[in-house]
Amino acid sequence: MKPEIVQVGPMMTHIEAALDKAYIVHRLWEAEDRDAALAEAAPNVRAIATATGASRAIIEALPNLQVISSFGVGYDSVDAEACREHGVRLCNTPDCLNDAVAELTVGLMLALCRRISQTDQYVRTGKWLGGNYTLTGELTGARVGILGLGRIGKEIAARCQAFKMRVAYHGRREQAYVPYEYFSSLNEMARAVDWLVVIAPGGPETRGIVSRQVLGALGSKGCLVNIARGSLVDEKALVELLQSGGLGGAALDVFEDEPNVPEALLGMDNVVLSPHQGSATTKTRKAMGDMVVDNLAAHFAGRPLLSQVI
Repeated sequence: MKPEIVQVGPMMTHIEAALDKAYIVHRLWEAEDRDAALAEAAPNVRAIATATGASRAIIEALPNLQVISSFGVGYDSVDAEACREHGVRLCNTPDCLNDAVAELTVGLMLALCRRISQTDQYVRTGKWLGGNYTLTGELTGARVGILGLGRIGKEIAARCQAFKMRVAYHGRREQAYVPYEYFSSLNEMARAVDWLVVIAPGGPETRGIVSRQVLGALGSKGCLVNIARGSLVDEKALVELLQSGGLGGAALDVFEDEPNVPEALLGMDNVVLSPHQGSATTKTRKAMGDMVVDNLAAHFAGRPLLSQVI
């Protein structure tokens, strides 16, 4: 008999095909009565595959649950405390998305600094015929502060160095053997840099960490890049400071209430907007999906999980 698992929401076609081949899959989002479907499946289900999280209610409805394989490096949509309380192991899909997220980060910085969207439209609308576009900024020689120097943060730092930028970072503690200046205070780092890149994990501990005070410290010539989670930034303060000129610009891949974006941001010329595309490349998403499947396979074979976080 195939092991039975719950799939919380839809996933990529190749993931679902692999899951169907190895398991009896209870697709929760397809059930007319979700609670009844969970109750019926509960006695035999030992694993969850998810790209949309797993609530405490789902975890506690499955008394024999052993492992959750989550699609993505962030797992703030899974109730981690419930996992700990019930002895459920949790794994994610790190590393395989580092390069894609770092690439987009630098792309957003270039788009904002060199005004790529605006210059594209300048050519397309025939304005170049009337004269050259105004001068822009550049990354070379600028100072970037990275909030969250983890796996992805280090890839971003390396790419920023390739652009001859000076790199600093802030985190819970200073890291040994890291060749970048460490700031124990996020406010102080924001005051010292030209660019603040946000790539820390989401969750209660980091909610609102990029506060009005931090954004104000970044200042009228500073730029914010958020490639992490919208919850880390005080979005109301961000909008107000961008409107008033208290903040120079922002490049945003994530938002507090996705896919809803504050209307005020849509008309701003000093903002670059992206629809949560950090890991959204064909190559990276396939690798992430493969890791979801491989973590489950490792669990049911009695092998160590590839990427256990709880």
